[in-house]
Amino acid sequence: MFTLAIHGGSCWIDPADLTPDLEKVYHSALNEAMDAGYALLAAGGTALDAVEKSVTTLEDNPLFNAGRGSAFNYHQFHEMDAAIMCGQTGQAGAVAGVRNVKNPVRLARTVLDKTKNVLLTGEGAETFAREQGQRFEEDTYFYNEDRYRELLIAKQRAKECNTGKGTVGAVALDKAGNLAAATSTGGFANKNYGRVGDSPIIGSGTYANNQACAVSCTGDGEYFMRAVAAYDVFCLIEYKGLSLREACQQVVHEKIRKAGGQGGLIAVDRFGNAELVVNCDVMFRAWKNQHGAGGTTIFENT
Repeated sequence: MFTLAIHGGSCWIDPADLTPDLEKVYHSALNEAMDAGYALLAAGGTALDAVEKSVTTLEDNPLFNAGRGSAFNYHQFHEMDAAIMCGQTGQAGAVAGVRNVKNPVRLARTVLDKTKNVLLTGEGAETFAREQGQRFEEDTYFYNEDRYRELLIAKQRAKECNTGKGTVGAVALDKAGNLAAATSTGGFANKNYGRVGDSPIIGSGTYANNQACAVSCTGDGEYFMRAVAAYDVFCLIEYKGLSLREACQQVVHEKIRKAGGQGGLIAVDRFGNAELVVNCDVMFRAWKNQHGAGGTTIFENT
């Protein structure tokens, strides 16, 4: 038994801007990332490797706000965050505010594998990345005309805004019964220099525990941080006995929405069930289990 679910972010694009042709492009990109991780699971690979592979594929695609497609901050450069967690061991690795690292989730995995730490930030994380032979790219690699336009729009509004928001993530259950989660983001357009969202915060944007589930969140990061959203899904299952669906619905539609936040999450439980829940118009998402059931979805009510 194995299951993989992925997302390419929520709430950051107007549904009216998604033409049929553009929808096809997004569906294709989701399928590419799904296939990358799914192939590992089907071959008996680990959930940890699968989520890293799917998220790396999403980071390499400029359609999504992570890695190459990351949003510009107020000072017109990119600060990226990522995290990964193993549900079997409880180990986790995360990085925040890193610049020019090609694949932040790969760096987060190296933090997990090679250190006793959980979270490295900024220049310290970048120094560690160089010591570990991580790949860096020039600023031009991360330049994206659409993302720059989003920054200009945000600056015109003279505030941090929802434009250019987004995240990518993956959760998986492997054949050995182990769970894992990974999340990566460029934040949102015009964000404050040094701002860190929920994605690299274990328990807020990313969480995995073999006792119940693996979770990756996307949306208004501050709301997910205050709600400790990913861990709350786990707690509702582990301590209150809710189903995966009930727990995800309660966190996204009750806790986050009532607090004023928009977004969603993906989750897989230890039985191979998958939930992809969102409380706004759009969340790019996909899932697939060992039987081939699943698919890609964009809009809230589809």
